Amino acid sequence: MTDETQSRIQGLVDGNDVLLFMKGTPLFPQCGFSNRAVSILNHLGVEFESVDVLQDQGVRQGIKAFSDWPTIPQLYVKGEFVGGSDIMMEMYESGELAQLLEEKGVTAA
Repeated sequence: MTDETQSRIQGLVDGNDVLLFMKGTPLFPQCGFSNRAVSILNHLGVEFESVDVLQDQGVRQGIKAFSDWPTIPQLYVKGEFVGGSDIMMEMYESGELAQLLEEKGVTAA
C-alpha cells in the first residue's frame, strides 16, 4: 500500500464520525455482508458515510492493510476500527454497538 493511499484512508477515517468501507453503496450494496452492515446502522438510526471499495482498487487493498483485517465491510466509529459484518451483528444483538455509539457521542439521526 502506498503512503498516499494510507494517508487518504486515514483522512477518511478521521473525517467521519461513523464510516463504513463497503462493497457498493448504502442504497445498492454489492454483497450480503455490506447489506447487513448497512441494515444494522440504519436500524440504529445513525448517520454514516460510506466508501465503495469497488470503485478504488487502492482503497480496496489498502483498507485491509490499514486495519489489519482481511474482509470488507469494515466499520469505524470516531476513528476506531470496530469490525466487520459478523462482529457488527454480534454487537448489535447484544446492545454493545448502540452502547459504543452512545459512548462515542454518536446519536441517532
